[in-house]
Amino acid sequence: MKSQLSLLFALAVSSVLLAQNNQVLMTVNGKPVYKSEFEYIYNKNNSNNDLDKKTLADYVDLFVNFKLKVEEASTQGIDTTVSFRNELRSYRDQLTRQYFTDAAAEEKVRLEAYNRMKEDVDVSHILVLVPDTASQADTLAAWNKINDAYRRLTEGVKVKGKKLPVKESFTTVADNMSEDNRVQQNHGRLGWVNTLQGLPYEFENRAYKMAVGEISKPFKTHIGYHIIQVNGQRPAPAEVLTAHIMIRTVDEEKLSDAKQRTEAKLKNAAAKLKIDSLYQRAIAGDVFGLLAAQFSEDPGSAGQNGELPWFGTGRMVAEVSQAAFALQNIGDISQPVKSDFGWHIIKLLDRKSLGTYAELKDDINNRIMQDERSTVGRNAFINNCKQEFNFVSNAENVNEFVALLQNNKFGSEEYLTEIEKLNKPLFSFADKNYSQADFAKFIKQNTSTYKRIAQEIINEKFVQFTESELTEYYDSQLENKYPDFRNLMNEYHDGILLFEVNNREVWDKASKDIDGLKQYFTQNQKDYVWSKPHYKGRIIWCKDENTLKAAKKLVKNLAPDSIDKFLRSRLNDSIQYVKIEKNLYVEGDNKVIDKLGFKVKNVNYDVTAEYPYVFVFGKILKDKPEDYSDVRGPVTADYQEYLEQEWVKTLRQKYAVVINNEILKTVKEN
Repeated sequence: MKSQLSLLFALAVSSVLLAQNNQVLMTVNGKPVYKSEFEYIYNKNNSNNDLDKKTLADYVDLFVNFKLKVEEASTQGIDTTVSFRNELRSYRDQLTRQYFTDAAAEEKVRLEAYNRMKEDVDVSHILVLVPDTASQADTLAAWNKINDAYRRLTEGVKVKGKKLPVKESFTTVADNMSEDNRVQQNHGRLGWVNTLQGLPYEFENRAYKMAVGEISKPFKTHIGYHIIQVNGQRPAPAEVLTAHIMIRTVDEEKLSDAKQRTEAKLKNAAAKLKIDSLYQRAIAGDVFGLLAAQFSEDPGSAGQNGELPWFGTGRMVAEVSQAAFALQNIGDISQPVKSDFGWHIIKLLDRKSLGTYAELKDDINNRIMQDERSTVGRNAFINNCKQEFNFVSNAENVNEFVALLQNNKFGSEEYLTEIEKLNKPLFSFADKNYSQADFAKFIKQNTSTYKRIAQEIINEKFVQFTESELTEYYDSQLENKYPDFRNLMNEYHDGILLFEVNNREVWDKASKDIDGLKQYFTQNQKDYVWSKPHYKGRIIWCKDENTLKAAKKLVKNLAPDSIDKFLRSRLNDSIQYVKIEKNLYVEGDNKVIDKLGFKVKNVNYDVTAEYPYVFVFGKILKDKPEDYSDVRGPVTADYQEYLEQEWVKTLRQKYAVVINNEILKTVKEN
């Protein structure tokens, strides 16, 4: 009873707070603006910094102007354009990603991986492959084979002359039955493994939960059926930084030609002699990195003086890893060890212990994203949705799709025709009902699959369909469920509209309205007085003395705006005879202008071999510009501000704004 009262009280408080936040603070052209939206933007943008902080009244004025512009953008139909809708959809898609997963489940799997990094497990396994494309008969045959292997391990085989069956060793059964392509080399023993090393997640889970000596029952992963045995457990050794020298060998057993095998034997013998010689040189004091750079046949590391990336358990070739971890002291060098790639000598360069969870979290997360457990957060999210929205499905009606598939090919015209006749209830959630007809329509649009077993195909498609519908519904509820999301989406929506309408009415207009800029400059010329004289003109660099004389003669009778084009057209042929620099300069900006324009004494300038002759052409403006173009940047900015002020005056006359001052008094500040 007490817990029920607490729940009712919490719901009542939530309802009151929601109602308060949904109070209409103002209307703009009759459209409501809620207190929650204003409060969110006010506290987000109104910094606690005294230089930035504005009074509530000042901010209300800015906010009204903002909403008036957004209303004008809507009136102009900007919010109906394809570009607007696409941009807003893009923002929403980015923002919703964090909501379509279970953050707690993701954190749990990250912590699990970190804790497993602290411990190694020595594992043997028997594998019977079951590809995604396996038929029902293939899958059944694989299941029977793995169960036969399990019986041989746990019940044994009857031996003639003995009453009791004799259990076989894991190695024997693995050699006889495992379909792992390395079983001939490792006899089923994978050795020491750790987390996030490419093993199936279910395989890893079982290995870390089993006792030493325990044999698992058969289980399935995306690879096939497995039986595993845990041989040992140990604290994970520190990661090591090593360098190695490798001399390649050839796998003689894979060669069928006798001549090739003979050549391979000779090559392998030479490789052994070479690695032994390099080992002797290394322990005698030759620089290991130089030996690796000169002789190692591993192209990935030879260029780095043999240095390999940091690695821990299971992240390097087993033989190299074992030899590296056996080295005790920094600088120790291993004797030659053999792997499938060839002969190796390993030198220990450094060793480090496992970092903290905070240090490794990002790396763990990145590795999880390449692993099966990347779906853990998503799966937990879907399960949460099913519980929250009271998801109920009808398995019998789903299986009718399986039954019809037994005698048809998935995606065929015959199958699609048959399932279109189905129309029984299939599943429901959140007062939404879906029928077999809805599922049939989904299948018709999604016929791609690698699976071949009818039940697995329909299960796959049913999961896809239900997850799609649950996610779409959840997406539609985000604004109601999360006030911060709603406010941020409103901010994106209005921000895009504000940018577009400002561009139309102010920014673009001001930059292109030449007559308006000229008029504004003329009316406000006093605002652009200079404290220093400016030289307005050109520096003209010439290729030779004749060009200099011709250029000086040409510019005397030309208008300033015609000089650049005319000079180049008259003096340029296939060679560029002149180079022109045009600008406004104050004393100290350019030594050529200082010397030739401002006539400053004791100033020297440099010339280039390509353009050794130079003169200037222009005039000195003492205290103010003569044209708006002399101060185009400041004039354009001021003209934009002027246009915006005039535009806001028009908007305040065009659209009615009503503010509820009583609700305004309840706005909370940071």
